[in-house]
Amino acid sequence: QVQLVESGGGVVQSGGSLRLTCAASGRTASIYGMAWYRQASGEQREMVAQIAPNSDTYYPDSVKGRFTISRNKARDRWYLQMNSLKPDDTAVYYCNARTQSARDIWGQGTQVTVSS
Repeated sequence: QVQLVESGGGVVQSGGSLRLTCAASGRTASIYGMAWYRQASGEQREMVAQIAPNSDTYYPDSVKGRFTISRNKARDRWYLQMNSLKPDDTAVYYCNARTQSARDIWGQGTQVTVSS
């Protein structure tokens, strides 16, 4: 089993920055892909950053150039650096791990609030 715990959320003013951390434990060797999602109140969960096993990254247009996903060498920590934050970025942010058996694992979420 893999367990994920996010940290680093909080309240920040528009234009500010935050760095989220996802810490994985358990059978971390089974993790294939890593990602960050967010869910705003009343909205569907959306992917905001993804890093593949070959280190290719993907971002939707809404965050491209502002958000950066990275991971440590052990591949049991990954991060989301968020710059130039906007009120529209306010959401609960979840880290996601996809295992080699195509199973999705989720953290409990961390709230990010951007004030105008």
